[in-house]
Amino acid sequence: MNAAVILISISAILLGGFFILCLFRLSRTLTRLDQMLDSALENTFEENAFDESRLSALETKLHHFLSASRARSSRTVSERDQVQTLIGDISHQTKTPIANLRLYSDLLAEQSGLPESAQLLADEIGRQSAKLDFLIQSLIKASRLENGIVQVSPETSAMDVLLESAALGVLKKAQNRSVTLIMDVPQNLSACFDLKWTAEALYNILDNALKYTPPGGEICVTAQAYELFCRIDVSDTGIGISEDEIPKIFSRFYRSSAVSQEEGVGIGLYLSREIITLQGGYIKVSSEPGKGSCFSVFLPRSFQKKEETSAF
Repeated sequence: MNAAVILISISAILLGGFFILCLFRLSRTLTRLDQMLDSALENTFEENAFDESRLSALETKLHHFLSASRARSSRTVSERDQVQTLIGDISHQTKTPIANLRLYSDLLAEQSGLPESAQLLADEIGRQSAKLDFLIQSLIKASRLENGIVQVSPETSAMDVLLESAALGVLKKAQNRSVTLIMDVPQNLSACFDLKWTAEALYNILDNALKYTPPGGEICVTAQAYELFCRIDVSDTGIGISEDEIPKIFSRFYRSSAVSQEEGVGIGLYLSREIITLQGGYIKVSSEPGKGSCFSVFLPRSFQKKEETSAF
């Protein structure tokens, strides 16, 4: 009887010791895993900081995964830097030739005594040069957005200032086309956005509405606040968009066959969506052919922290 009790006691002690040892090893493993993840999140993970001979199978796999992720991240940063350099080179190398082309076409158009056919050609060269300049600059902006080179700096600002800035760019065009631009924006309304980039996004939407609104039509801009977002509506009395085309209009270079006679390259709405999305917002569209369209832009009312990207 005593021998059985002693045997049971020894077994219990051994099992208890084994259990404690397992708990200790598990705790140590979890601690090291936690350290690996912390260093990865803080971008301080170094492959040489861990002794693989002391790691468990799980730690070894995590260590290899984090090492591979760090290598991929380094390659991504390097490739992004190369793209940024390439974009900068393209911008610099094309700016002067296009500027000279526009200058010479203007000088040619101002010459007295030109035959009518030569005058028309000079005017067309000027228009096409301006279009080429706009296309190249739009492509550069799109590439910077797609490669995470653009850095937006959202801050709480007044909506009326934003919309006045955006509308200023289309006001003269609207007057020339006999289109009425109506602004109905409360003065005390604010949201969180980057003023420069968001004004450009809204300008593109306004410019798009203006292109497809006939003379005598209206473009109405309103704004209202929700709990989490501020909503900007840009409504027009233009030709409208068919339901099956609405998902396509934010694609790069997409242009409807119904508006092929209008000037444009089909990149403005794409840029607008990218800029708004980059700030935690979104765009919705409702439209009916023959009755006009409404572009609704939703901007967050408070700052939403996102991973920062490199400035250009």
